[in-house]
Amino acid sequence: MWWIIATLIVLGVLCLVAELLLIPGVGIAGFLGVASLVASCWYGYAFMGPAVGTTVTIINVALVVIAVVVALRSKTWKKFELSDEIRSHVEDKSSAVAIGSKGETVTRLAPMGTAKFGEVTLEVKSADNHMIDPKTAVEAVGREDGKILVKPLISE
Repeated sequence: MWWIIATLIVLGVLCLVAELLLIPGVGIAGFLGVASLVASCWYGYAFMGPAVGTTVTIINVALVVIAVVVALRSKTWKKFELSDEIRSHVEDKSSAVAIGSKGETVTRLAPMGTAKFGEVTLEVKSADNHMIDPKTAVEAVGREDGKILVKPLISE
């Protein structure tokens, strides 16, 4: 009947490892793992005697302590963490547009959208936070947080 105890211990350890690595949180896998380890202890005491029950309990405690020590080592988690660095950056085209430049909106500004100044197309913001329709002539009147502030040109 050792195979029942061994199966319960292996199942308990696998469930605890799955809870720790695959499905973190206090969930069903952790509960099933602890329940399986407790069941192996109970089975050892109930059907095989106090000596076997005590041995199974000591083995379970040792396995749990080893698992906790291995899990808390920093080298264990280094294997699971991402080590790639993102080295990309956003190209800032706003410096290519001078204050006073005239352009045309490509999309509706509500209050932000896209405008084209010569060959430069970039994201702009309405200076007075009003909507500006597409294909409206605009003038750059300032900068705010890397965005060009624009206002519509009034045809005279």
